[in-house]
Amino acid sequence: MSNKKSGKQIRRVATVTRSMRARYDAAQITSENRRHWSNADAYDAVRANTSEIRLRLRKNARYEVANNSYAKGIVLTLANYLIGTGPRLQMLDDDKVLCRQVESEFIRWANEIDLSGKLRAMRMARAQDGEAFAMLVSNPKRENISLDLRLIEADQIDTPAMASTDYIEGIKFDEYGNPASYCVYKYHPGGLNGGFADFDNVSAQYIIHWFRTDRPGQIRGIPEITPALPLFAQLRRYTLAVLNTAEILAEFTMFLKSSGTPEAGPANVSEKLGGDFAELEVGRGLMTTLPEGWEAYQVKSEQPSTTYPQFKQEILNEIARCLNIPYNIAACNSSSYNYASGRLDHQTFFKSNAVDRSNCELIVIDKVFNAWLVEAVKFFGWNLKNTKHLWYWDGLEHVDPVKEATAQATRLESNTTTLAIECAKQGLDWEDVIRQRAKEIALCKSLDITTATPSKQTKENKDVAVQEEKTTDEE
Repeated sequence: MSNKKSGKQIRRVATVTRSMRARYDAAQITSENRRHWSNADAYDAVRANTSEIRLRLRKNARYEVANNSYAKGIVLTLANYLIGTGPRLQMLDDDKVLCRQVESEFIRWANEIDLSGKLRAMRMARAQDGEAFAMLVSNPKRENISLDLRLIEADQIDTPAMASTDYIEGIKFDEYGNPASYCVYKYHPGGLNGGFADFDNVSAQYIIHWFRTDRPGQIRGIPEITPALPLFAQLRRYTLAVLNTAEILAEFTMFLKSSGTPEAGPANVSEKLGGDFAELEVGRGLMTTLPEGWEAYQVKSEQPSTTYPQFKQEILNEIARCLNIPYNIAACNSSSYNYASGRLDHQTFFKSNAVDRSNCELIVIDKVFNAWLVEAVKFFGWNLKNTKHLWYWDGLEHVDPVKEATAQATRLESNTTTLAIECAKQGLDWEDVIRQRAKEIALCKSLDITTATPSKQTKENKDVAVQEEKTTDEE
């Protein structure tokens, strides 16, 4: 009896469950939104980003970056802000002398292969092509350490028809889903020697693949500016349309207009000039009379309209949003900003840079450094107890150095920060700063030069900052 009762309860629950329906406006397909959602699909991350789709997106993105100054500037800005002059190494081994040697040798090698330039090119490729590839190779022409970094365009990583079917979009994965090897064309498919016959199977330990993962299961990247590509096209079309209209109107000096009716109006002037739409040359500084029934008027050029700057600003703001860039950085124009709004808008961009730098260290720089260290240890015979290290990047210049210096001094005095943290914000090694400062103070004492004490300097900075804030409030 109890079994039958429980069965009825189960059927009743199932019936209630089937009768429940969730209602979402966005899930409804109506006559109004049918065309808008017509391209929506349920593909997985691999099928949604096939080689054909990625190739088309790369071609469009490269074309736009090559021909649109805003697109080019935004991509360059992303690379310059993120990479700057390149990362600087700080080893954390107890042997400080050995750490200095490792750091100096890595800097020498990085300068020799132009590591910072290659990293900037990879960041630009990630924004424009969606992904950046580099191969760790041996270059016998390099001094001491033969390791080199060869950049590869995304077009050269693909699965040829004659390659193993185990490759997915040019990558072979092991049983755990880790990349095992890459199918690399020996020549670029779009080059003079391009073709799909010659390729190498390169182990994943020699390949650096840097892209932003937006979906679970995604194995290849798409251009970061993909959502902005239609907006770039709209911006260019609108700008050209406005310019074309203004040029056409500017070419007309004036029009002759008849005040009579078509049946009785004077037509002798147009007939003498050659018929309708005839042209009449006007001499410079000329004063003359017109035939009876005719009057002259000039065209008023109404292009660009008063909303033209606002339209461009809104489009640029929407373009920059998908890249976490504020408008004033994307447009290189802060005329509409005040100090507070400028700093506030930059917070999202700086946080995005911090995330990208962390990802760059993990995916790119650490892999390069580990490969370099293996060769360097063998060549120099180093005996490192540990390989822990940090990377220092270029600091961001503050809009108001006095206010930043005052805030920094206050944090140090209140013990809410450390010199290492403050120096790292500026891309400096705090130990180098201390050593250099000690040399400077010692030299000043030997030359009987008085240096300002920190407390006095801090007070002066605070007074200046307070005065500037009062001035800003009054304005």
